[in-house]
Amino acid sequence: MKSPGEFMEILAAYDLTRSYRDAAKICGVSHNTVRSYVLARQEGAQAPVARQRGRMTDPFLPQMASWVEQSRGKIRGDVVHEKLLALGFTGCERTTRTTLAGLKAKYRARSVRVHRPWTPEPGLWLQYDYGDGPVVDGVKTVLFVAWLAFSRLRIVIPLRDRTMPSVFAALDRSFRLIGGVPTYILTDNEKTVTVEHVAGIPVRNHQIVAFARHYSTSLQTCLPADPASKGGVENAVKIAKADLVPTDTNLLPEYRSFAELEAACEAFMEEVNSRVHRVTLEIPKDMLRVLEGPRLHPVPAAPVTASFGQTRQVPPNTPMITFAQSRYSVPHALMGQMVWVRGTETEVIIVHVGVAGPVEVARHELTRPGTPAIIDAHFPPAPAGALERVIRPTNKAEEEFLALGAGAALWLKEAAAAGTGKIRHKMERAVTLARVLGADEVDKGLGAAAVHQRFTHEDLLSIGNTGNATSHTTGTTHTVTDQGQWLSQGTGSWANFGTTPATGPAVDGGLEGATDER
Repeated sequence: MKSPGEFMEILAAYDLTRSYRDAAKICGVSHNTVRSYVLARQEGAQAPVARQRGRMTDPFLPQMASWVEQSRGKIRGDVVHEKLLALGFTGCERTTRTTLAGLKAKYRARSVRVHRPWTPEPGLWLQYDYGDGPVVDGVKTVLFVAWLAFSRLRIVIPLRDRTMPSVFAALDRSFRLIGGVPTYILTDNEKTVTVEHVAGIPVRNHQIVAFARHYSTSLQTCLPADPASKGGVENAVKIAKADLVPTDTNLLPEYRSFAELEAACEAFMEEVNSRVHRVTLEIPKDMLRVLEGPRLHPVPAAPVTASFGQTRQVPPNTPMITFAQSRYSVPHALMGQMVWVRGTETEVIIVHVGVAGPVEVARHELTRPGTPAIIDAHFPPAPAGALERVIRPTNKAEEEFLALGAGAALWLKEAAAAGTGKIRHKMERAVTLARVLGADEVDKGLGAAAVHQRFTHEDLLSIGNTGNATSHTTGTTHTVTDQGQWLSQGTGSWANFGTTPATGPAVDGGLEGATDER
């Protein structure tokens, strides 16, 4: 079938040549086509339409349309072709797929869902949903994502689970972050919200009803399996996961702790809520502050705490609480404050309610009485001197000795640990020696003596001998070979060992001289 432009070109070629065949050669068509178009013009009729041939699937169209309707447009082409072969169809699978594609397109055109633009009022709607969070310390986390419909403000809070207390804490914190409570809250039909459906009517969880009554808001749920009803928060979850969850493609590093994940979520919220939104062309934080914030209801001063468990008072001097006859640690900053603790089959969760609302501060595995569950990060660093003594001079003599340097301090520690006697007298001699040889030389010598555990008076004097053995003219150090300057006394009697026969008295005298009276 020719287009209107081609139709006019054929008629113009005929008017020019007055020959069917010549016009056909010019336009690249059959002369019979030219003839039919010219006769149709002379009779005042429209251009001839190409004859439509039927398909081999035409006798089976009603059955194929029924299969498409029953499967809601999901049936595959190979399945339809197999069914048609059983009904006597003799065509190929390509013909079946071509016909089926047309039937599916007609079905989608009839059943497509038409979305009408939604114009929310300020302070009216808050949507929330969950996303799979990253793995922290080998445990999978959850991202709680809330979205204000009018200002497009996004809130992302990491959770360790999706239990009722965690959801309550996240919602309360969201209200306090935005500075108010909206009129309606929209979410999915989870067990924490909807227990069951009776004749299509959702039956609410009594705990969430009490929560909504406490905050003077109305909780609404979408139709089952209908995420399009809250497309705003669905899109917010997708963006949050792409920016916060490490994958093989986004090259994000793994989170070393849950606190690091919380910091990343806060940085993400600050970034997305401080830039211009592509739909409103406004900054969400500014819209919340100017337009939506005044329309929100006040947040109750006291949050819902009934589902957080039992109350415990943290002692003022140790960050430990008792639950089920076992002890569990909490952050030391909470000493003297009230916390809530609850237990599951495998864990104990501790929550603290502060200015920002309820926040989970600790999570322990169950332990038995007598074996406390302790997290090292809950305790402050040990005070200076608790495990290792800090050198603090208490008089002028000690100050002068320690002023020599790090070697003097090391010598004092090692000498004290070895139980050396007359330490103060040796310290005074080292200070006196430093006035002659210099503080640096004496400090190096004291450090070497401490390393080799040499703490006698003779070892101290060897520092002076070593300093005198240094050649200041050549800048090189020579080894002292004079026995008169050796620290180890009595070795002279061993010099002729093996060369001169030793008599009894000589041996006795040599042994006497070899005695070290350190």
